[in-house]
Amino acid sequence: MKRLLAMLAGAFVLPLHAAGDAPRIVTLTQVACQFLESEGGRNLGYRATKAADCEEINARTAKQRLSQANPLQLAPGKYVFRVTNRDVPYPLGFWLRGASLVERARLPSVSGGGLAAGATLDYAVELKPGRYVFSCPLNPTPDYALIVK
Repeated sequence: MKRLLAMLAGAFVLPLHAAGDAPRIVTLTQVACQFLESEGGRNLGYRATKAADCEEINARTAKQRLSQANPLQLAPGKYVFRVTNRDVPYPLGFWLRGASLVERARLPSVSGGGLAAGATLDYAVELKPGRYVFSCPLNPTPDYALIVK
């Protein structure tokens, strides 16, 4: 009898989203001057107390770091970029946009700030096929590649 009641109760539970409608989660972690996932999960150990520190670091290192970074590749669809400020002592943000001026005009984007040390924020967007970049202008980080196909 308990089994029958459990089966009947389950029949009336509706999913919050149809399987194809639920956004996929992309987790990204910021440390000083970088997103860990975009650089092979390696924390390069940079120290920054203000954005100008990262600007100086990136002027010396970004070209080499980006040449070794693998672009993030995703299928078109709904996503939530879950971004964490692991330990940067000033508020950060997130900005995802088309990789070129033309793509910025035709592709969706998402951005926001207020990401305090130790905090995590979600940025929802529906991605269409194309080439994107993402970064943190407040940290600042290099422009990491994202390909949607």
